[in-house]
Amino acid sequence: MKQGLELERKLHICAGIVAHVDSGKTTLSEAMLYETGQIRKLGRVDHQDAFLDTDSQERERGITIFSKQARIQHKGVEVTLLDTPGHVDFSAEMERTLQVLDCAILVISGIDGVQSHTRTLWKLLKHYQIPTIIFVNKMDVANMDAKALTKQLKAQLSEGCVDVSACGDEAERMEEIAVCHEDLLEKFMEEGTLSDDDIQWAFSQRYFFPCYYGSALKLEGIKELLDGLVYYGQGRESLEATTEDAFGGLVYKIGRDARGARLTFLKVTQGTLRVKDKVSYQGQEEKIDQIRLYNGERFETVEQVTAGRVCCVLGLDQTAPGMGIGANTASNLLLLEPVLNYQIIVPQGVSPVELYGKLRQLEEEDPQLHLLWNDSLQEICAQLMGQVQKEVLGRSILERFGVRVEFGPGNIVYKETIAKPVEGVGHYEPLRHYAEVHLWMEPGEPGSGINVYSECSEDVLDLNWQRLITTHILEREHPGVLTGSSITDVKFTIVTGRAHLKHTEGGDFRQATYRAIRQGLKSTESILLEPYYNFVLDIPADQVGRAMTDIRNRFGKHEAPEYVMRSDGDRAILTGSAPVATMQDYMTEVHAYSKGSGSLSLELKGYDVCHNSTQVVEERSYDSEADTANPTSSVFCAHGAGFVVPWNEVPSYMHLEYAYDPEKGMVTGGLSYDLEEQARLLREQAEQKEAKRQAEKAAGSNLSWEMDGELQKIYAREFGMSKDDMIEYERKKWAKKTQSETKAPTLKYDKKGNPIYPKKANLEELLIVDGYNIIFAWPDLKELARTNIDAAKDSLKDILSDYQGFKGGRILVVFDGYRVKGNKGSLEKYFDLEVAHTKQDETADMYIERTVHETASKYKITVATSDNLEQLTILSMGALRMSADMLRLEVDRVRKQGMEAYLNK
Repeated sequence: MKQGLELERKLHICAGIVAHVDSGKTTLSEAMLYETGQIRKLGRVDHQDAFLDTDSQERERGITIFSKQARIQHKGVEVTLLDTPGHVDFSAEMERTLQVLDCAILVISGIDGVQSHTRTLWKLLKHYQIPTIIFVNKMDVANMDAKALTKQLKAQLSEGCVDVSACGDEAERMEEIAVCHEDLLEKFMEEGTLSDDDIQWAFSQRYFFPCYYGSALKLEGIKELLDGLVYYGQGRESLEATTEDAFGGLVYKIGRDARGARLTFLKVTQGTLRVKDKVSYQGQEEKIDQIRLYNGERFETVEQVTAGRVCCVLGLDQTAPGMGIGANTASNLLLLEPVLNYQIIVPQGVSPVELYGKLRQLEEEDPQLHLLWNDSLQEICAQLMGQVQKEVLGRSILERFGVRVEFGPGNIVYKETIAKPVEGVGHYEPLRHYAEVHLWMEPGEPGSGINVYSECSEDVLDLNWQRLITTHILEREHPGVLTGSSITDVKFTIVTGRAHLKHTEGGDFRQATYRAIRQGLKSTESILLEPYYNFVLDIPADQVGRAMTDIRNRFGKHEAPEYVMRSDGDRAILTGSAPVATMQDYMTEVHAYSKGSGSLSLELKGYDVCHNSTQVVEERSYDSEADTANPTSSVFCAHGAGFVVPWNEVPSYMHLEYAYDPEKGMVTGGLSYDLEEQARLLREQAEQKEAKRQAEKAAGSNLSWEMDGELQKIYAREFGMSKDDMIEYERKKWAKKTQSETKAPTLKYDKKGNPIYPKKANLEELLIVDGYNIIFAWPDLKELARTNIDAAKDSLKDILSDYQGFKGGRILVVFDGYRVKGNKGSLEKYFDLEVAHTKQDETADMYIERTVHETASKYKITVATSDNLEQLTILSMGALRMSADMLRLEVDRVRKQGMEAYLNK
């Protein structure tokens, strides 16, 4: 613990309210707004006039569906209050909100106590390390026992739960808090007191959880809760939340206003965000058109927002929840996943393709919606959390797009894993392409997902190629071979592979990696997984036998029943786990046989072995070898032509031996004969390059500038320079640059005498490629374009995608679309590559010049084109130029860079 911790007092706190359904969460938010003077009348869920339940479906159903925000002031501190959904079907909306909170208020019903969904919320709060205040609501009901509830909180949540309102005096409160951490206890025993900093530190580190008891409906305990929120919440000072740094933010929600404008809700994690600022994210840059601060349905516009605050912005069109923007490069994945899959049945007269395009708007707002398009069946499916979310989705589609859809019966979202380790081999060698990948695949721990490691020497396969393999493993969900469901809980290890010096290029390792995974899955035993619930069944004691039989018949497991004596009779509590598929309708059955006195709480546990895998596999009738989009075969080359080899025959054709033995580990490695020959050629090239470099250095030439005939003509025509003049000009420029780089900077000092180091201008590199110009300048692509221009475009994109994977930075490829009537232009992602098609009447040159003009201050820009006039234009705008031939050399150089670095050691 930091002794004598001095925290800067926060004047703003972002707090969220989370709870299980029907705990009184919305009523509590109303009470807090009323107590701080934000509203003059208490709204109620049953009266459909709650301040934050603004959606018509929320008011009709009496539940919170979408997260909302309100702003309150208490004791000079501004609090942004985020109200989150309590129903389990909308847990993803709640989880996205957790990521931007400074602290949370967990609401628990005093009548119901800790529920299964409460435990799920507690796990999420722990995962995101959010300091938490607990408010036990509905204490106005007769016979409520605060001591018994505190004991339950300590047993089921944390020993750090402290009823601060029950402490007789300040000394007792400090003693209760000190017990939560050994350092606090040691200090309290020595000094007899704890400072505010000590207590707030314990709260911010989640050692201590203050508990309050009251009734939101009757405004009991609300003032004490607000006092505690302001007092404890001020200790949560984020190190990143500084206004001096460059802007960084975290997106937690996407929405649309009444006019259809796209809204991005975010928290400013560092720096300051201003209107008209240009914000970069995911390799692109967009301008902030407007900043809004919402308070329920109302909002006010502001010119800037500082670190630590939550806001809504307009102008960002490609953001997604969990995405970091600006200087914040974090990207958070949600823990909760949908477990049910529904077919969306489209009415006659409505095009499924057009509706699917519109529904993507809803997927932007809720990424956990998981819309799926089956091209062969022309069907739309959606993965959802449950029945209520399905009904809300149908209503949203009707209100947003005027289409009344129906849903097919819900199917379980299955997953697959492997039972035994295997070495998967993928080979891709059509004419003028080459890549081979060997992956050791092992079963992972349940819930571990996909993990990638490497035991392959860089002598065998260059590190750049290994990084590409890793990218291709993680960039998508790979289908299994039993039902086509995505695989999970697999550990991949790159054990060997091979590339060709001349013929390995864009997309080859992607194909080889995908095929290696599929070949490995076919070569081992796969296991079908299904989602499971943890359940708590509370029933009359005389019906426990019936309940235990039901659970076993539903393929569940349970612990020994716990018996409890209550005023309304003896009860039995049964806990365990069971498949989601068998427990969906059991709630109704429990209510029937217990005559309404039984209760069933369900909490998503995760994935486990499917109880009826043989039946599911037969019903799905998935043919892995007929899935042409995910081939299990490999492609080899003989006599100048590629041919397909089935997965089970790949070991007879593969160019590398198996690299892994389960008992001995790696059994092969080192340079093969072919690789040694490649190494000799690389060594000669490296020696020649080094000799040339030394000669240029002795002559004092600028190594970063290559004189060619085209550039000489431009200089002579525009500036009247001879070749000698140009060489002298470049030599002086190089010498001046070298002198400025080696000159020691003059340092300034602060008031304490500490040096202030100057900030270095470290601009990100941006390479803009004139797509068609390059295609028709490269002989191989030009030849391909004569028969299929789209294939040539795809090949160029593959080459540049791999080049970007090696070198990093941002690459934008621009294709002309100006002759296409009605073309509005597009900007899309091809893996990490950006691909732009210009709109009607806009040439690629115009698009490139506009981009250079708009981003010259943000990037170090190089334009790849062999158009002489375009080269001169971009040079005058401060960008660098690169001819098509130079780009080809640069791509080849970067590809070989890893091996050359090894040989020059």
